Amino acid sequence: MRTLLVLLDKEFRQFFRNPFLPKVVIVFPLMIMFVIPWVTTLDVRHIDVAVVDHDRSQTSRRIIAKVAASEYFTLRDRAEEYDAALRRVESGNADVILEIPRDFERSLTTPAPDRVSIAANGVNALKGSLGAQYLVAVVGESISELAREQGRIPPAETLVVQNRYNPTLEYRHYMIPALMIMLLVMLCGFLPALNLVSEKETGTIEQINVTPVGRLTFALAKLIPFWVIGLIVLGLVMIVARIVYGLAPAGSIASIFLAAALFIFTMSGIGLGVANGSANMQQTMFVMFFFVMIFILMSGLITPIESMPRWAQRISRILPPSYFVDAMRALYLKGATIADLWVNYAALALFAVVFNGWAALSYRKQR
Repeated sequence: MRTLLVLLDKEFRQFFRNPFLPKVVIVFPLMIMFVIPWVTTLDVRHIDVAVVDHDRSQTSRRIIAKVAASEYFTLRDRAEEYDAALRRVESGNADVILEIPRDFERSLTTPAPDRVSIAANGVNALKGSLGAQYLVAVVGESISELAREQGRIPPAETLVVQNRYNPTLEYRHYMIPALMIMLLVMLCGFLPALNLVSEKETGTIEQINVTPVGRLTFALAKLIPFWVIGLIVLGLVMIVARIVYGLAPAGSIASIFLAAALFIFTMSGIGLGVANGSANMQQTMFVMFFFVMIFILMSGLITPIESMPRWAQRISRILPPSYFVDAMRALYLKGATIADLWVNYAALALFAVVFNGWAALSYRKQR
């Protein structure tokens, strides 16, 4: 028992003398408890709606007013034609299209009334399906209220729902691009960091410190193997997705690999920069795990960014994965082009330059 107590005393002293671990033990749980419950909600809000009102009647105006008043929707546009509203969806400025046909109000008095059309963006399966369901409920409630006020029986079927880009709302099709992103985060962020720190712990990094190798050369030598590994893994995963799940990219494969390359450069730069500032494997693991958790939970990978609080949405705009997540889903499911996503490519390129520059400058040679 005395030996055990001595060893426990030694372990506690070693723990509290460590300048890093006590801070992590306090800060990391607090960050998780204060931030994650807010940003991982499945209660989808701020669904952007584009309305095409061909009827222009009292009934259609009432439906639109009901949608605009709902806390779940944001009325983005009142388009004259369906094609104009569809362009809003294709550009990412609308999630759902509500189309009210001509003479809809008049048809409600007939045995077979016309149907209101709802077209949801199926690229985000969760937001598309829930948004369509919310809109069905709001429109159905408006029509039923109006029918009761006029002393009529509410019609049984007045809505038809269409899911664009992912017609069956197959969740695997939504998650496969997300899994590709998570793999690149782990392989090209974690591995370069662990590789460098392991050399610090074994002492082999000292052999590099006494050579005339420059910072940039050293950083490139550490990063290039993981860039190659990341691109090869992405290619293999795309082949598996095609063979096993039948999911082929709707967009250009070259565009996908270009976006992935920029993201890989960014993540490997972050990993190497963290490793340069870490003294041992434990520190690196904790810091990288913290970054990975934030990246996964706040980049739109799992929870739609629009459903997060405003402050969380602002933070997501400075996270590299948020631009890659948006680009991958648009390229894979919508068939978007580089011209459509030039903001995402530019942001990823900027992140790649900044973080790889930081990785090179933060390496300190001890001669």
